[in-house]
Formats: sequence, C-alpha cells, structure tokens
Amino acid sequence: MYGTTWRTSPREFGVIVERHVRIPVADGVELEADIYRPDAEGTFPAVLGIHAYDSAMQSIPSRPQAMTGPNASAEAGDPYFYARRGYVHAIVNARGTGASGGSYSHYGPQDVDDGVAVIEWLARQEWCTGGVGMFGVSYFSVVAKQIAARNPPALKAVFAPFGYTDFYRDKFYHGGILARTFLTSWSRHLAGVRVTGWSRTNLGEEEYERRLTELRQDADITAVPVLAAALAEPESGPNPLIVDVLMNPLDGPYWHERNPDLEAIEVPIVLGACWGMYGLHLPGEFRAWDRVSAPKKLIVGPPIYLDRPVYQYAEQSLRWFDHWLKDNDTGYLDEPPVQLFLPGGDGSWLDSETWPLPETRWHSFFLHADGLLSEHEFWPYEGATSYQDNLFNERGGIAFTTPPLVERTEVVGPATLTLYAATTDDELLLFVSLWVVDPDDSRRPLTRGWLRGSLREVDEAASTPWLREHTYTASKPIIPGEVHRYEVTLAPTAYAFTPGQRIQVQVSSSDTEEEGTFLDLIAQGHLLRQEPSWVSVLHDSDHPSELALPIVNGNRIGTYLSGGVPTPSPAGKASGRDGW
Repeated sequence: MYGTTWRTSPREFGVIVERHVRIPVADGVELEADIYRPDAEGTFPAVLGIHAYDSAMQSIPSRPQAMTGPNASAEAGDPYFYARRGYVHAIVNARGTGASGGSYSHYGPQDVDDGVAVIEWLARQEWCTGGVGMFGVSYFSVVAKQIAARNPPALKAVFAPFGYTDFYRDKFYHGGILARTFLTSWSRHLAGVRVTGWSRTNLGEEEYERRLTELRQDADITAVPVLAAALAEPESGPNPLIVDVLMNPLDGPYWHERNPDLEAIEVPIVLGACWGMYGLHLPGEFRAWDRVSAPKKLIVGPPIYLDRPVYQYAEQSLRWFDHWLKDNDTGYLDEPPVQLFLPGGDGSWLDSETWPLPETRWHSFFLHADGLLSEHEFWPYEGATSYQDNLFNERGGIAFTTPPLVERTEVVGPATLTLYAATTDDELLLFVSLWVVDPDDSRRPLTRGWLRGSLREVDEAASTPWLREHTYTASKPIIPGEVHRYEVTLAPTAYAFTPGQRIQVQVSSSDTEEEGTFLDLIAQGHLLRQEPSWVSVLHDSDHPSELALPIVNGNRIGTYLSGGVPTPSPAGKASGRDGW
C-alpha cells in the first residue's frame, strides 16, 4: 500500500512457522504459541495476539466468509501478511486454554500479567528489534487494552478495534439484564478450558453457598436449562465461569478487576467497531475513545462484522505499525482521528476531530397516543399505552413512529429514551430498539438499549445530557402500580434517513423479534421474567416520555403530522380564495 508521499513495508519475505512454542511466565506456567517469522537474517518488530480459542482456527488456509458461530473465533488476522512484510507475528493461547498450562481466570489479573511477560519474552528474542505491537479483534482486542493499561516498555502500538471495555455493561449485563445466550454460547468456544472460579475464593465458602442456593431457587434463571445445568454442576468444564457471572448480578469487584484501566493507557492505539455491534463491542469502543489520552484513532465501519478469518484491517494496521515500530511515516497521523461510515442514503463517510460530532443536536421526539412519535408537545389527557408481558400468552410491546420525513435526516450518536411507566410486577425489564421504517412499511433495526427497572438509579457524576449512565450497584424497589421514571440509553448509531422513511422506537419487556442480522441476534437472548405482567407507558404533560435523537444534519423544520404532502383544494372551490 502506498500514497503519493509514503509507502508501507513491501511484501518481500518468505515465512518460517514455529508451532507449539512454549513461553514461560513468572510462576513457571508455560503458554503455547504459534510464531510466524520472516525467512531472513536480521531483527524485526513483533506483533502479538492472545486468545482463548482453538489455535489452528487462527491461521486456517480458508477463503474468508461472513462470521458465523463455527468460525467466529478466527480473530487473529493473517500472520502470513505481517511476516511477509517484515514482522514477527506471535499468536498465544491464554493460560488454562488450548495447550497452555495453568488455570483460566476469565481475563483476570493473572492473564494480564502473563501478557506482559510474553511481551518481555518477545522483546528479548534474537530475531526481535525489541519493539512489540498488538493486533486482533474481540478477545484479542480486550486483552490488548488490558495489557496496554500496564504500559510495558516494549509495547509500542496497539491496533485493537471491536473490543468491549466494561465486562458488566457491554458483555454480560445489558442495562443490568443478563445476556444469557451470549454467556452460554461464548463459553462453549473456549478451547479445552480449565477454569478456576472467582466467587468461591473471593466471596468465601459460606457466601458462595448462600448465593448458589439462591440462584437455584430463582425461577427466571432455572427456566433456562443450560443455566440450571451449570448451577447443578458448578465445578464442571466452563461452568465456574458461568456461575461467577450469575453470582455477580451487580457491578462490583469481579467486574472491576477485569475492566481495562482506560485512563492509564499511554500506548498509541486504534479503536473502532461497526455500527451493527451495538450489543457487544461498540459502546466500549466509544468509552475507550472518551477516556484514552494516548495518540488514538477511531474507525466505525458499516454495520457488518468482519469476515473470518479477519483480514479487512490488515493494510490500515500496517500503516499504524510501520509508523510506531519502524519509524516509517505513512501519513496515518495526518488523517482525521475520527472516521465514521454513515449507513443509509449514499453510504458515505464522515470525518471529525472529536466525538460526539460537534454539530450534533439532540431533538426531542415525544411518545404520543396511537403510536405517534413527534416533536409536538403533549395534548391534554393523552393517557398511556400498554402491553402485556406474558409467557403464557404474549410477550408484547408497543411502537411509536414519526410521520414520513420530508428532509434527509442524519442521525449520529447515542440516543436516550426517557419513560414514565408502571407495571403490575415488582420488576420491569425494558428493551428499547430504534428502527428505520421504509415507505413500504418494511423495517430494520439500528440500535438497542436495555434497563432493569430496579437498577434505574442514574450515576449523575458519570453522565452527560446525551449519555445517561447507571450505577448498577444497588436495587431500588419497584412498587406495582406506581409510576416510575426510567432513562434508557441506546448504543450509539448512525443512519441517513431519506425523505419518505420514518423513525420508530419500540418498547417491550423481551427481545424476541425475528427481524435483523446475525449481529442483531448477538444483542438478543436475555434472561426474561417468568412472572406475567401488564406494563403501561404514560405520555402526557405530567409524564413527558420522550426520545432524544442525535441529529447532525437535516430535520431543521421538523416532521409534519400531515405527512408533508400538500392538501389538495376541495372540489368545486376556487383555489386560494374560498375557505380562507
């Protein structure tokens, strides 16, 4: 790859592959690695990736395909690409997975210590210049951010998009609601995992047994067979990990010791994701952009996850690594730091120096009777709209939709839905989704937000007007029949609505829609209530339920309840005279 004033490292080397290399770490455990080196004399910078999956999957000679369940863990990138261009690429199994020794701690501090030790080991090798970068998505990305927060001296650059940064909020408890399908399906992908559970050691035997008994009596949890099975055999296979997640339903020490300290990162880093990854990686990448002060880039692409094996970011990462590991100025730092693809319309890119975009204005769209979503204030006595959440009959929901837009309207950023709601239950699960509705009434989801009603307490110190954060540290009772206020933040999104399309927000207490892509399914599969309930969303002047939408262009005048279509003159009347 080259421009008019720069060129990246050329493709010039053969490749030496060393498999099953044993790398010792501080406590004597050995981690297994596959190492790909240029077939040449001399020293080269290294690129490291650490994972917990099948090692053969990371370098399979396969034509890339869309991500599916079986190929999802092929996240390392192409090691031959880097080796042919003068880099050593090391792909290492985390302890307790694959053929690495020791016991897996689910991204715990010991795993991070191991990563730092591997970087030091690479830097000492006779074929290494002493400089190391880290690359990879998802698991690889999360580990890279954890290690970058330690700032080991040999780590010079990280290219790590698609990585959640808060294990509680981004991965396992969306809005305080357990993402149970992702938990159980992801844990099955861990290669030969040997897990040491956190809860038994850190909670103590008495508290561990108390929580285990409580979980075994929880009707919402035991209604899911795979969770009930894990609780029945809590020490088997990956079950200690599943039990740890179930035993820590509030934000606390288990999650904090795994979350990367983003403010501590001094290593240059590239962040990003795709708009379709709102149920896992996307919110964490924007959080990292906000908190990391090191040299950084943010790239958010079309709502399509990367093909497997991952190859799409190879050239971009080479420019980044060439700059920081080979002193080759590829011009990358001269380009805008924030690059966002804008779906819809003509599918263009937006470049910016900051996030959120400086031109963003959050418009209020109020929830009205009869499913209307409009900027118009409330009419008197509008009342409420209700749905039932009943596993015996219907898990319902309600939707509110704007009139057809008359202007191209670009929505870019996080949105917040403020709801005033009452329920017959003593708990309320809120599932909020934002949709594009086409003129033919077909629709597709853009993003989602979630909130467990009893965890509605807002962390004002951590919040902004456009991004409401919750503490998730203590339950606040819900009184059946009483109206409570809920603020649900939807993951950032981007879309260029064209004239004739409509904006729709949907509210329910489950995520059972069948529309959407594989990425949308990743954001579903939550733990649902077994207790039937009736839910009412109030929308009147005393209970102003509203959606705050981030608009960067268009909708300057607003939507038209008339639909934006001029009304024809009544038959038999002179145009422009009678009736005025």
